[in-house]
Amino acid sequence: MLAGVVSDISQQVLRTDVAGMPLEWIDYREAVRLYHAEQVAYDCGTLLYTVFGGYSSFDGNRSKIDVNSIIATHGTSKSLSRNRDKYVPPLNNRTLFKRDANLCLYCAMRYPTRDLTRDHITPISRGGRDVWNNVATACRRCNNYKGGRTPEQAAMQLIAVPFTPTYAEYIYLKGRRVLADQMQYLLAHIPRSSPLHARLTDHLADGAEIIEVHFHE
Repeated sequence: MLAGVVSDISQQVLRTDVAGMPLEWIDYREAVRLYHAEQVAYDCGTLLYTVFGGYSSFDGNRSKIDVNSIIATHGTSKSLSRNRDKYVPPLNNRTLFKRDANLCLYCAMRYPTRDLTRDHITPISRGGRDVWNNVATACRRCNNYKGGRTPEQAAMQLIAVPFTPTYAEYIYLKGRRVLADQMQYLLAHIPRSSPLHARLTDHLADGAEIIEVHFHE
């Protein structure tokens, strides 16, 4: 049986290592497993839900596990700690469109996912690469107009500079519904110079309790 503050059990839990480095999103089943296996070193954030188990044959009490929005598990990710400055997340349209907030970086209009495309700023045919710094979210109309040209050749201007997300930014981009306390936690690991830092700081300043990062189809 499950009860708690967040009625939607699909709400993800942010898992970190014992040093506090964000690692991944997990569902409530994995969170309960980690609590039960005593792998949770500490937790923080808000109580999401309470999971009730069976009754003890010894004292008749019912077991329960409180699941918080952020849990730190024993151990540290040494390889991630060493290489986080060099980390390059996998590139796919899902996270690309989230990085750019579903905005076409040419016409500055926001579109549903089905109307967005991945544009190579320097086209592949002209030696461009399929990497974060050379791709931009573009609506179909702008991408078709640009064609196999560079923005300069097409007399088009980008409204933002494409960037490669850090590991913490990638964690955020992979989240479906990020609670304010989870966002505050991730924000501490996102460079202040990042466009995402400014965007999410504004969300928190507006008092958003849940930041939706799922796609609008």
